[in-house]
Amino acid sequence: MKKLYCFDFDGTLTYNDTMFMYLRFYNPVKFRLQFLKHVPLFILLKLKLADTERVKKSFIGSILKGQTQEKIEKKSKQFFEQHYPKIIRENALDFIQNMDRENTNSLLVTASLDIWAKPFAEAFKMQLVATRAEFKNGVFTGNFIGKNCNGKEKLIRIQAEIINRKYDKIIAFGDTSGDKPMLQWANEGHYQFFH
Repeated sequence: MKKLYCFDFDGTLTYNDTMFMYLRFYNPVKFRLQFLKHVPLFILLKLKLADTERVKKSFIGSILKGQTQEKIEKKSKQFFEQHYPKIIRENALDFIQNMDRENTNSLLVTASLDIWAKPFAEAFKMQLVATRAEFKNGVFTGNFIGKNCNGKEKLIRIQAEIINRKYDKIIAFGDTSGDKPMLQWANEGHYQFFH
């Protein structure tokens, strides 16, 4: 029986949101300053009066825009080494380590940027489906390639990833409304399964 597992990352497998953790780790001083500047936008987001993708792009760009891919990848590796496995929920880690790898494929499907999610996907031996950072001439532009990988976009990206593959069962794990389309589409959708 061929299975596909689709795991959301932040909050589902981790205890914390890795975006804030990574950006603080990358440049603590700049993070504090930009966080304060973005507080009004974060409030508007909570009230559903601002566009998530625009606010996310603005905040990430305010810290990482203009940084080289080499430095970002180096920092991502350091971030992973410092925080893995302690930010991963123990029962999620047990589940992943005990999966039947011969008969399953696994996707790490996240709205987080590929730049810091990649080392985690590699450690989990999963294929990464994430929001993609845009680099030009080895420098981060502050933009994304395509859309923020959340909500309906998660499902679009999963379907594009598995287009010519057949599975007997698709099992998805998520913990927010941004995972709903993925959870409803799967044969089995688990909400806050590892909490």
